[in-house]
Formats: sequence, structure tokens, C-alpha cells
Amino acid sequence: MKKIGFVSLGCEKNLVDSEVMLGLLSRRGYEITPDQNDADVIVVNTCGFIDRAKQESIDTILEMAELKTSGRCSRLVVTGCLVERYRTEIQKEIPEVDAVLGTNEIESIINACENQALPKIENRYYLYDDKVPRLLTTPPYSAYIKIAEGCDRPCSFCIIPKMRGRHRSRPQVSILNEARFLAESGVKEIVLISQETTRYASDLGIEHGLSQLLHQLAKIEGLQWIRFLYCFPTQIDEDLLITMEEEEKVCRYLDMPLQHVSARVLRSMKRGGNPESLKRLLGHIRERVPEVTLRTSMIVGYPGETEEEFSELCRFVEEMEFDRLGTFTYSDEEGTASYLLSHKNSSKVINQRRAHLMKLQAKTSRKKNREHLGKRYPLLVEGQSEETDLLWQGRLESQAPRIDGVVLINDVEGDPPQAGDFRSVEITQVLDYDLIGKLV
Repeated sequence: MKKIGFVSLGCEKNLVDSEVMLGLLSRRGYEITPDQNDADVIVVNTCGFIDRAKQESIDTILEMAELKTSGRCSRLVVTGCLVERYRTEIQKEIPEVDAVLGTNEIESIINACENQALPKIENRYYLYDDKVPRLLTTPPYSAYIKIAEGCDRPCSFCIIPKMRGRHRSRPQVSILNEARFLAESGVKEIVLISQETTRYASDLGIEHGLSQLLHQLAKIEGLQWIRFLYCFPTQIDEDLLITMEEEEKVCRYLDMPLQHVSARVLRSMKRGGNPESLKRLLGHIRERVPEVTLRTSMIVGYPGETEEEFSELCRFVEEMEFDRLGTFTYSDEEGTASYLLSHKNSSKVINQRRAHLMKLQAKTSRKKNREHLGKRYPLLVEGQSEETDLLWQGRLESQAPRIDGVVLINDVEGDPPQAGDFRSVEITQVLDYDLIGKLV
């Protein structure tokens, strides 16, 4: 039996692609090993979204290529977004790579690993369904479900549409079948993901598709938390907010990347909006769903971003007091519209702006966290803390996996916690991004 070493890089959407390939390999009879030194075949599933991700992917490929000369590995396969952008360059510059698969070829992973001819792809734009096996790499109580793939948005800074293709949604029945299977397997939290989740089913001619899907998922026995990530501001409609408020299982958590607030910058980004319209939207969301957790992301250093426009962004972030905020430094990606723009900011200026914005957010985050002191919440226990064996950790409804902070547990009343349990926690201390509490 051959052993497969698998390295998955990038976001949750890449993670699901990796789980599909692992499922196919496992069904074929391969043994999955976490030790690449012990692997006969190594697969690297890459990310090519921004410079930092590309460099990490290239470094990992080169590291795995070394094992072909110093270790047991006899075949190296590279998959994912980097292949979609630099297929020819990878094959030419890194001869140790034996096969490459793009994001629409992942079901050909067996052929690639076994040195077989790759089948002709009938459908240029791939999207898995519930019949394809997945080998989950997340904890057994939590899983991601990709409900759509691709994007039709013309955002000037983003290369995803060229890598992932047009937006296409999975049929609702396929998603529900997968969710039922996961729930029957012990999964209690599902996270719906895609490039633009709020557009779900619009290409199928279905209005309010995401809301309809959430209502049906909430009926599945065993599921306790249903969250969805990556919403486009103009697609947050009243029906979705009502669903969040009415459906108990749907987490009151909204991840809505704004990217910027300056009207000029947003026009250049081909996204639209201005500070006033965004304030109205955020105010309405908070009024309609009072307990909502708002998460957003901002890009600093976009071409032509002035000091005044950056200050405008900072004032907006301070005033709106987001519960969570991620900051991306602008990445100049060849093939995007913004790549052709002039007046690029230096990396020094961009990094200084990012540090300043995150300092402002740390202050807001600590203030927000202090509001939790002495309060009790349902907590999903994750197990021992990643920082020390002396503490446990878990997450609140307001904390999404992988991207937000956690609750560190230093005191337990009653039975010892088990990973996957839902318990009640009382918050006793706060940090900038994490909370500390005791199980009660």
C-alpha cells in the first residue's frame, strides 16, 4: 500500500478541495501519512491569491522536491490555484514536479499520483457534489461545506475569477445530503463557504437562495451551529437578516469584507459604495439583528491610496467598532486591473498603515471583549489549548474557526469537558483577541 503525504495551503475553500482529493485517494486504498519523509507520493495543494500565499506555496514545493532526492518520495504532484496561474512555469522551473492539476481537475488526482494519462476535462468549471468522497481534516465536530464556486465580480485587485471561473452554485439537495451525512457522522457545526456566499443560487434562478438553504439546514437533526462566511455588502437583504434572527441554529455572525470605505478607492476597486452608505448598511444590520457579530476585512495601500483616504478608513473603523477585523496589505497581482494602475505605495508605507490600523482594532477588540465579563454563553469545547496543555479552549457563536480568537478555559465546574461538547462558560478575564472563562 502506497503512502500519500498531503500538504494543503491557503483558505478554507482550498481545504475542502484537499479533503475531496484525500477522499478519492483514501477510497483508492492509499494510506494518508502526516510525515512527508515517510510518503511514497507527495501532493501539495497550493494557493495563488496574493504574493505571500504564492511564496509560501513555492517554498513548500521546493521543500517537498528535496525529499525526492533525500527521502522515500518518488512522485511529486502539485495542485490548486498556483497551477491555474503558473502551470507552464512550475513544470519548467521545478523539474522534480511530476504532475500538475488545476482547480478544475482535482478528480484526476488518482491519475496524477499513478502516472496515468490525465482524462480530458469535459466541464471546464468543476464543483464537487455530495457523491464525491471527502476525508475531513477538521475536528470531528466541525466541517466546511462549499456551496458554490467561482466569482463573477470584477474587483480590480482580485485574480480569483480568472483562477476559479464563473460563479456556479450547487443544487440545494446536494448540499442538504452532504449536511445530513456530516450530522450523522457527529458534526455539530457546519460552515458554508464560497467566493461570494450571498449570491448562492442566483445563477439557478432562485431568489433568496441562501435564506432558503439556511431554513432547510436548520431542520437537520444533530446540527447545532450553522454559519456562513464571505458576504458581499450589496447582497445583504432583509430576508437574510430575518433568517439570522429567527433561526436559532443560524449563528448571528456576519463576515462581510468591505475592503475600503473611500468612495474613490471603492470606485477604482470596482466595488462601489461610500462611508455614508456603508454606515447605513451596518446600522441597519445591527438594528435588525441586535446580537450580531460583525467581521470585515480591509485592504491598505491600494494604488493611489492617499494619507487622507487612509485616515478616512481609520476613522470609519474606529467609529463602527467592528467585532472582528482582518487587514490585508495590497498585493500587486499580474493579470488584475489594479496591476496596471500607477501611483503604487511603497511596501514600507503599506506595512506602516497595516500596523496602525491593527493597533486601532486591538483597542476596539479589547473594549468589545470587556463587555463579555461576567456573562455566560454556550461554548463549543475544542479540546486542550493549542498554547498549553494546562488549559482547555473553545469557541462562542461569535468566534468562527481558524480566523477568530478563542475562549481559554482555566476552571471547570462539573464533569471534565470533552471536545465537541456544548457547555456553558462564564467569562472571567479578557485579552486583546481571546477570552478567558470557566465552565459552569
